[in-house]
Amino acid sequence: MLLLPDDAYNCGGVTIMWNAVWIFVGGGLGSLARWGFSGLIANKFGETFPWGTLFVNVSGSFIIGLFATLTGPDGRWLAPATFRQFFMLGICGGYTTFSSFSLQTLSLAEDGEWFRAAANSILSLVLCLAGVWLGHLLASAMNTSSR
Repeated sequence: MLLLPDDAYNCGGVTIMWNAVWIFVGGGLGSLARWGFSGLIANKFGETFPWGTLFVNVSGSFIIGLFATLTGPDGRWLAPATFRQFFMLGICGGYTTFSSFSLQTLSLAEDGEWFRAAANSILSLVLCLAGVWLGHLLASAMNTSSR
């Protein structure tokens, strides 16, 4: 799904290098978006529960599900593999924050906040799976309506 076509590897590494650069750029853009949205949510709702991280993970799961389905081989808009990698690996990979989720959940548990740690784990898993599923359903409906 995210690999380059075989012929892309036959360019003496040039295509691979540019693909890596675009994934790097996308990762930076996604990280900036994560920082902005996570901080905005944390400022609005407080930092006693990692609402900002939860929001980013759920919205990122929705976005990657929507994009992957819309731009895949059966999608409404076929996108080149390199652009899909830029967006899904770069932007979405930089945007979603499961490493932050893990650290924040561990901190809650270490602070004896077992209910909050469990709630963060369960909500993150269930809502992110729901987000990717809803994104997929929306994109599938959009794909069907275009035919």
